[in-house]
Amino acid sequence: MALLVIYTAAKAFYSPWLVDDFPEELAIKVELMPAIFPLHMVSGALALVLVPTALLLRRRPRWHRPAGRIAASIVAVAGLTAFPVALIEPVTLGSALGFATQGAVWLVLLGLGLWNIRRGRVAAHRTCMLLMAATTSGAVFFRVYLALFAMGGSYRHYEQFYACDAWAAWGLPLIATALWLKGTGATTRDPR
Repeated sequence: MALLVIYTAAKAFYSPWLVDDFPEELAIKVELMPAIFPLHMVSGALALVLVPTALLLRRRPRWHRPAGRIAASIVAVAGLTAFPVALIEPVTLGSALGFATQGAVWLVLLGLGLWNIRRGRVAAHRTCMLLMAATTSGAVFFRVYLALFAMGGSYRHYEQFYACDAWAAWGLPLIATALWLKGTGATTRDPR
């Protein structure tokens, strides 16, 4: 999974400058948003690496805090730029709403995580950050599901699949993580 995350992050990091291979739907976005689209792709790519890094450093506060601050800043940029990228010239209305909702959930979880840690509520902070990481993973799962569709799906159903993928890619990991946290009692336990 780590290699898939790194590969997806690298691809997202370099793709704003390699637009010749873009599908028509993304090429239009690059043309309409020459600054915002690359900013979203690069910050999203960095978030794919920095969010798990901050989580892995949680037992080392000296490293976790600066990594978390950097990750939070990057997530804020990626989350805010998600709205125009999602809503301007979308593939479908359903996909636009899915991506915009993902951005909103991402920002809300980030805000709640920061709010909780400022009040010393470590367990609630951890819960929010794990849920935010699950939402972040949607960028990876979106591409995996799209690749699977390309192997076996019909182009006739592409738009419907794309819209479903825009919701399922982040929604399923978010739900699975929430259920895991609830089932393990990790939402109330202080992880220190």
